[in-house]
Amino acid sequence: MIQLDAAPTLESLRPRLEHLFELSAAKIHALAQAWEPSQGAPVITVEGRYTSRAWTEWTQGFQFGSALLQFDATGEPWFLAYGRKNTLQVMPPHLTHFGVHDHGFNNVSTYGNLWRLVREGKSSAGEFERECCELALKVSGAVQAARWSFLRDGRGYIYSFNGPHSLFADTLRSLRSLALAHRLGHVLWGESDQRIPLLERLIHHASVTAEYAVFYGEARDHYDVRGRVAHESIFNVNDGLYRCPGTQQGYSPFTTWTRGLAWIMLGFAEQLEFLATVSDNELAPVGGRSEIEGWMLRAAEATADYYLEQSPSDGIPYWDTAAPNLAKLGEYLNRPSDPHNEYEPVDSSAAAVAAQSKMTLLLENEPACNIGTGKELGRLVRDINSPALRAMWDPANAVVLDEIPYPDGYKHVRGLFPHLHVKDAKRDPSTGKTRWLPVGSGDVDFRGQFQALLRDEYRGTISLETHYRRPDGNSLESSRESLEGLLKVLKSVA
Repeated sequence: MIQLDAAPTLESLRPRLEHLFELSAAKIHALAQAWEPSQGAPVITVEGRYTSRAWTEWTQGFQFGSALLQFDATGEPWFLAYGRKNTLQVMPPHLTHFGVHDHGFNNVSTYGNLWRLVREGKSSAGEFERECCELALKVSGAVQAARWSFLRDGRGYIYSFNGPHSLFADTLRSLRSLALAHRLGHVLWGESDQRIPLLERLIHHASVTAEYAVFYGEARDHYDVRGRVAHESIFNVNDGLYRCPGTQQGYSPFTTWTRGLAWIMLGFAEQLEFLATVSDNELAPVGGRSEIEGWMLRAAEATADYYLEQSPSDGIPYWDTAAPNLAKLGEYLNRPSDPHNEYEPVDSSAAAVAAQSKMTLLLENEPACNIGTGKELGRLVRDINSPALRAMWDPANAVVLDEIPYPDGYKHVRGLFPHLHVKDAKRDPSTGKTRWLPVGSGDVDFRGQFQALLRDEYRGTISLETHYRRPDGNSLESSRESLEGLLKVLKSVA
């Protein structure tokens, strides 16, 4: 099992990260010099050299997308030029490839990264190239959504290259192509000009994956262990009913291929993040926010727990959780993985995928620490500029340092926080001391704050943090007073 208490710090990883990009640069250059595009996509290695693989060219986007990421990390212009040229010249056939389930891998990795670099001002490409990338992403999302098998209950799924009966766990990551196309305002048109919302297909595919590819320990079959994942789910295309689990890359349908497990972990984490940008009105026709986020979070948590339990202490799993020779490795889950063992291979790519589904760290403004005000909190989060770090806004803590929480502090953290702490305080300017009070009784303009959250369509969470204590010290009644104050404020806003 992963030993979380031994997690490295970012600073301790810095030399390794720098070495990683040195190695990556050399390998991207070497592959660019040795690989002939007419050979197709480099998929696997044979005796240390890349070769193509007949089933699909699902790694072509990685070949050129990795160069764009290398540029993003190092600023070396050759990588941008190489990635851009090959995206525009080699990748177009992938945009209209109706025979695969990997648009999120190939096209988001290339056109998506080019589009992002232009929007972030890191590429000097003009408006026309940005629009070309947007058009490519729209086309890709619609083409991927058109590869569709229906279920009896009206839902359906994007079927794998294995055929209309087959749903792969890894296809969950291709939902990114549907999400981007939807966000860009695109729809799929079907027979008789039927408008098919891409968001609807995204939600339906994700729900079918959560229901059939992920297990929850509910005695579905003898192999139903919470968090286990079947790489492939098989359906009867004649009646639209589920038949059985399957696999193309795991040891068996009743064991868990760890890279498929990682795809599920990351796929649901990405979609939960995407849903935060979608309005309640858009989600209402496909079940509503509460229901959708509920089953997505359930699948994400179950698979993440299973990954933690089934990985060696360093977090790098073996290729399948029930690979036949694992028993010969003894207590392999209680020590770091051994890539040189003679029995079963490890899967470092599964670890890399799983790592991307990491949790987001929230930094609270706390007057006893270095970051105490909204201004300080907003500046730090913007300077670090990482999706892995967001703010946790506590207006009352800002009062302690004599900042006016709303509107002054809020303007610095607006749009940066997914969680809000609610308590109230009053500062005595003559003594500099702060008293904690029931919500609505102190210096925080909570009515103005909540009105601003409504205007800004805040989609995060709120928690009541009771620092206030009544003179009699009764914690329960103190919390009750604060809750009543909060409800009173909310009622005045509504």
